[in-house]
Amino acid sequence: MIVVGLIYQFFSFDGVVTVTLKGLGVDADFLGDPAWFRPLYVASGVWQDVGWGTIIYLAAMAGISSELYESATIDGAGRLQQARFITIPGIMPTVVVLFILATRNVVDTDFEKVLLMQNPAIYETADVIETYVYRRGILGGEYPYATAIGLLKNLVSFAVVLTVNKLARIRGEGLW
Repeated sequence: MIVVGLIYQFFSFDGVVTVTLKGLGVDADFLGDPAWFRPLYVASGVWQDVGWGTIIYLAAMAGISSELYESATIDGAGRLQQARFITIPGIMPTVVVLFILATRNVVDTDFEKVLLMQNPAIYETADVIETYVYRRGILGGEYPYATAIGLLKNLVSFAVVLTVNKLARIRGEGLW
């Protein structure tokens, strides 16, 4: 995974960020300190997904009629009012659908990214359901146990998606 490769290039013992901080007198072990796993994981996830999200939201905004903005300008609406009364309501169906689809990530993580970022020093912090199932099921040979855990995780994820979709239907939008 390219993102994990970049994380290692920047934050490893001889990485750009680590060497720069050492030059400033700050000693940090980003990949060996369990306290840094979550911030690195979340920040790299945001950085990884921001481009795709930008494309989706720009496409949704492009679908809003320019005549609405022209009418609002003639009526004296400023940029903030146009954003509040035209842009946000115009992209709200897209926001709701992407939110529903993102709720599956409440229980699900990026298995490959977590597995590649793990090392023995941070197992206690970096262990997630998928890596636990991998270690117990594939490496440990406990296939029925690992299958049960994976099935339970997927059932919980499905229930969360159904619940969020039901809540979105109250507003009149949803996947189904």
